[in-house]
Amino acid sequence: MIDSAALLSDLKQVLKALEADLKVRAEDSSTDWGGRLHDEYDRAKAKERTGLAWIEWRDGEVSQAAVAWIIATVFIRFAEDNGLLAGAELDGRRVALPWIAAPGEGLERAVENETAFYAASPTMTSRDWLHQAFRTLASLPAGRPLVDPDHSPVWHARISATASDDLLRFFRHTTPAGELVHDFSDAEFDTRFLGDLYQDLSQYAKKTYALLQTPVFVEEFILDLTLTPAIAEFGLAGLKLIDPTCGSGHFLLGAFDRLVKGWAAAAPNVDLGERVQRALDSIHGVDLNPFAAAIARFRLTVAAIEAAGTKTLVAAPAFHYHVAIGDSLLGGQSVQLGFDLGDEKEFEYSVEDLQQHADILRPGQYHVVVGNPPYITIKDRALNQRYREMYSTCAGTYALSVPFMELFFRLALKPDGGAAAGYVGQITSNSFMKREFGKKLIEQFLSGVDLGTRVDLTHIIDTSGAYIPGHGTPTVVLIGRRRKPVTTNIRAVLSVRGEPTQPADPARGVVWREIVDHVGDITFDGPHVTISDIERALFAAHPWSLSGGGAGDLQQHIESGPGVRSLIVATGAQIGGAVRAGADDAFMRPRPLARERNIYPYYRHFVVGDGVRDWGDHGTEQIVFPYSEQLLPTSLVDQVLWPWRSLLAARATFQGTMADAGLRWTEYMQFTHWAADSRPAITFAEVATHNHFVLNRGGEVFKQTAPIIKLPNDASEDDYLGLLGVLNSSTALFWLRQVAHNKGNSTDSKGARVTGDPSFDTYQFNSTKVGAYPLPQTLPSGLARRVDLLARLLLDEGPAAVVSEGRSALIAAQHRWNDARRTMVALQEELDWQVYAAYGLVDRALAPSEPEIVMIEPSERPFEVRLARALAEGSEQSAWFDRHGRTPVTEAPNSGSQAWNDLWRARYDAAESGFINMLERPEYKRRWAGATWKQLVAKAAVEALLDRLEAPELWRDGRGVPLVRSVAQVADDLRRDDAFRELLSIRLGTQDYDLHAEVGKLLAGDAVPGLAVLRYKESGIEKFRAWERTWELQRAEDSGERVDVPVPPKYAQGDFLKTSYWSARGKLDVPRERFIAFPGSRLPEDTTELYGWAGWDHGERGQAVARLANDLSRAGSHDEQTIPLVGVLLELEPWLKQWHHDIDARSGVSPATAVSGITTSLLGRLGLGRDQVVAWRPPAPTRRRKSAS
Repeated sequence: MIDSAALLSDLKQVLKALEADLKVRAEDSSTDWGGRLHDEYDRAKAKERTGLAWIEWRDGEVSQAAVAWIIATVFIRFAEDNGLLAGAELDGRRVALPWIAAPGEGLERAVENETAFYAASPTMTSRDWLHQAFRTLASLPAGRPLVDPDHSPVWHARISATASDDLLRFFRHTTPAGELVHDFSDAEFDTRFLGDLYQDLSQYAKKTYALLQTPVFVEEFILDLTLTPAIAEFGLAGLKLIDPTCGSGHFLLGAFDRLVKGWAAAAPNVDLGERVQRALDSIHGVDLNPFAAAIARFRLTVAAIEAAGTKTLVAAPAFHYHVAIGDSLLGGQSVQLGFDLGDEKEFEYSVEDLQQHADILRPGQYHVVVGNPPYITIKDRALNQRYREMYSTCAGTYALSVPFMELFFRLALKPDGGAAAGYVGQITSNSFMKREFGKKLIEQFLSGVDLGTRVDLTHIIDTSGAYIPGHGTPTVVLIGRRRKPVTTNIRAVLSVRGEPTQPADPARGVVWREIVDHVGDITFDGPHVTISDIERALFAAHPWSLSGGGAGDLQQHIESGPGVRSLIVATGAQIGGAVRAGADDAFMRPRPLARERNIYPYYRHFVVGDGVRDWGDHGTEQIVFPYSEQLLPTSLVDQVLWPWRSLLAARATFQGTMADAGLRWTEYMQFTHWAADSRPAITFAEVATHNHFVLNRGGEVFKQTAPIIKLPNDASEDDYLGLLGVLNSSTALFWLRQVAHNKGNSTDSKGARVTGDPSFDTYQFNSTKVGAYPLPQTLPSGLARRVDLLARLLLDEGPAAVVSEGRSALIAAQHRWNDARRTMVALQEELDWQVYAAYGLVDRALAPSEPEIVMIEPSERPFEVRLARALAEGSEQSAWFDRHGRTPVTEAPNSGSQAWNDLWRARYDAAESGFINMLERPEYKRRWAGATWKQLVAKAAVEALLDRLEAPELWRDGRGVPLVRSVAQVADDLRRDDAFRELLSIRLGTQDYDLHAEVGKLLAGDAVPGLAVLRYKESGIEKFRAWERTWELQRAEDSGERVDVPVPPKYAQGDFLKTSYWSARGKLDVPRERFIAFPGSRLPEDTTELYGWAGWDHGERGQAVARLANDLSRAGSHDEQTIPLVGVLLELEPWLKQWHHDIDARSGVSPATAVSGITTSLLGRLGLGRDQVVAWRPPAPTRRRKSAS
């Protein structure tokens, strides 16, 4: 019996080992595979099939080859354990089975067979033994497509004998009882476990190909709406179905089962094998991922032999399959679109075989096109551009769902003469419905106006609320036909509420069942979905809104009130204005970095969407601003950004590289000058669960996650505040949620989107949607001014501002902070109700113009009390209180003011029904979910402590010379620092602490080792060497040489030895840490760790490290303590020669020369060459055994 979860978990470790083995071979261009890869990469670059750096591209090929070895071996084990290869022959002789293992005595027989193989061929290895198994499978008509000798990497990506030994050992591993750990026998021939391997085995493949299995219940629903009516309309003979994104074959298998049953009913007298082949002839699939296609072929093969009544692959007829490997978006489109491929034929990777299935992607031939296309955006610039040129609907930062939408309909049968149109069905990301890149797709394609590919949408089914394992992205099911629309309406399934809890059986989830059971009933209005036939014209314009339960009526009421105009029309505002640096990590800083103090005038506060919350900008990020006061490009930041020059220069603009666009390499890729002027602006969090708009007083730089609104020059602050008040209201959030893209909430352990509580769904409120917001005539500027003032007070007098003044200052500030926050809650409530009145939703008596303000807690608001009561009664389920750390309050608050109490009750009653009931819900009301006072104090104390630890005097000797210091030395210096000690007691909540230990924790938490091999894993070291090569070529370029400077690969979290190093450095390895660590080195008679200051420049760092290394060497320290310090000096040498070659007046030599001399001397004492130091790795840590207790 196959344990899919255990198999997957164990195979992930096998995959890592195979990848490490194959990576060595891929780098060696003298080997067949290494040379083949280098040649293929060069050709792929030339033909624009990739824009990746060699290392990134190579890692993909390595991962695919490693997976191919695993999958092929799994095929063999499955076949052995289920007797599918019984009677197999190779080279005219009966094969002795098994090769690897099998139940019962199969393992012993496999070992005996392998031993006999080596006896006959002494030079052979276990790799050759596995190849014997693969050859046998490939020799069978039914088996050849599974390990195709022309395309499968197992034939040319040769693993080492050691790796193949380990692979065999894994599949032969037994329990203490002698039973195989992984048993592949299955009486039902169930191959779904292969789908699990397909989806989750390789993280590289999962990320690159957006691997995602389609659950059976989704596949069945889509086939019910496409294949079933197609069979009824066209008949079985000649019927053709394709899944252009077939993955591991779920749609293909589902269709095969239906077609086999269909042929059994239609032609019972036809030979069984012939009926199976007829079903197979109807089925076509393509996938870019080679092992996905291999799995799909294998699953179809097993299904076919079972359907044909045969017991083995050997006895199976020579079935023909139509499953190809390749890029569906590129294959078959070039000729149709007149795409210029140059003088040569279209480039094809060695694992691809589309050219052997030349007709498979010919447009207009399929009666049914179904699938679950990938939803990701394309990172490879070359491919991104190719798709744009080939698919007219690709616009902006499009997701792959866009070109695939176009492809699906192109492939469908086109009405011609008497022929009817093909059916199209897919489950896809709903991101196109509201995000800007979907406008062209909806209005110029799905609307049916494209004369080349007419589209008749018949069903638009919102599945974003359904619980679908693996689908963390909100989805929609679209059903249509390739023809001119024939009806004025479209069947729409609209969402009311998501799945309340994780269902035991997703196919029986309440949302999914409402969809499936009632999709044919246009009168259905349930608790989770509303079903209706909606006028087609409403879906001809972007964005789409698929909200049910009366949301559409409320939206229309808001938009159609007297005097209501869109924000951009009513105010004349400019909206957007955010910068797109194109490489944020190179410019962003978490705080002013001490090592960059010479460019502090070119730092600006960087407003990031995550920091824009509850009327205030709580972010602390800075950004290097490469412009002068006149907003012209400056060269004064060049030295700071120089390490990333090749990457920055290669940023892709619409015109090409930065130079092609007429931009300096240091500039932002997109910079809107009006956004950086000194006028006020309203900024907002583009991606958030709720609406967060903040008044900024000017002079900031805004990330694309925090766009801005600037009113005309003559606008007053009251104009800004009135607009701010409306935009921060619950009414605004309701409307924005109707038109903005719902990015979902979180995913559970099965990868399904968690949708039970819409309060926590994240939306993308982009500039276009905000600009279209329908403003009422009356704006609440007075209330907004008061909330804005209190929001600024929370920032100006919060813990970060007063923590350094000590405990008593914090206590006083806390009282002011709490009162301000409770007042803000009350003011926000009044503002929400005034906005209701402005739209004519409530009587003015419920929204007095001069309201009495009574401070309240968030849990005392009417809607929270109602929710608390519903939870107590069991009529509602919500994580609202748990997520916010609040205690539910079921009693109405009693303020002491009868008028206020009466108004509270009247509002509570008004929200029992109607539009106000829809608005007074958690999903539209402000969460007040910011950090608590205690959390803010803890963070502020740590920052203040670290600032003190960065004091330059702590890192210099009495002569001002840079000095590496131990934890003990630093702690001893701070022992008499009362301010530091009080901060530490505030941070820890006690005065009873070990100063040395706490200082050590602070330093370690914000330090990164100075030596590359002590901060990276081997994968990161390889990338670092690539960056060193790039810097070497940049220096050659600076000296006037004509060189080709490659863009080095970016780092990933897995490249770093510790998560804290990754957090400090990021994907561009920008040194943002405060301190430098020297693991493994210690001062004599001092056991505490050594650190330096990251604020040193290269010269100061070289001086400090050279001094330390020299002192340790002279003191007789072990070589293992000195070698890594010499390694640091070797890595610093090029920088010292570049930036510190001038003669120092005091010493008479340049820092570069001085440090180089000490380095040479140290190498001599160690008796090591430079290459030996570079190749050095730290000793493996020894693991202590636990003492017996």
